[in-house]
Amino acid sequence: RILEHLVDVVCHFEGDRQSSLRFVRALKNRFGPTDEVGCFDMAGDGIQEVADPSALFLGHGDPVAGTCVTIAMEGRRALPVEVQALTIKTSAPNPRRIVNGVEASRVAMVLAVLERRAGIVVSDHDVYVSTVGGVRLAEPAADLAIAVAVANAVSETALAKGTAAIGELSLAGEIRPVMQAAQRRAEAERLGYRTVVDAASKNLRGALGDLSLHTVRPGRRPAAGGPDDEPGF
Repeated sequence: RILEHLVDVVCHFEGDRQSSLRFVRALKNRFGPTDEVGCFDMAGDGIQEVADPSALFLGHGDPVAGTCVTIAMEGRRALPVEVQALTIKTSAPNPRRIVNGVEASRVAMVLAVLERRAGIVVSDHDVYVSTVGGVRLAEPAADLAIAVAVANAVSETALAKGTAAIGELSLAGEIRPVMQAAQRRAEAERLGYRTVVDAASKNLRGALGDLSLHTVRPGRRPAAGGPDDEPGF
């Protein structure tokens, strides 16, 4: 702490052992903001800057059941992150809840809201939730994407390409606005996400109804809103 008071800038270098991606965060900066985040890649010849890390946290290929993209904030940087969910029927008295990259307590809350407010039964399913690329989602803005991913996993439908979900869920099933919503939507539009479901849908049941117009059965490749799109909820 004494050293921190003496210097002008203090940066924190963080990352996951399982990933080559590293973040540099400013904890103290007398000459600028402290909410800036730098993205770097640990390559064989040293640390290299990642100018546009947006593609690092997205899956590749056609959409599959149980996936949904959200726009997360890392400091001032908006990043698209794919949330993946897998559900398996079980007869065990205590279904498993395994999470990676998201908070277990928030996933438990989202599952309760899904079943109580939207009628998506998950109490007889093992549920696995993870993020792509090892990124950690600690903000409530990912609630809606988690709910959509789990609902699609249960119904075995996939969102069409170009669809994202941003929003915090309340226990009443309402979708609340999130901080820096305009910046998140701008980043989504820049990356080609034509359909962004957020607090405009008012509640979770309404959001799932809106997204049912943009779901496809596995194995099909229609564009969003195409003739092969089928309701998934």
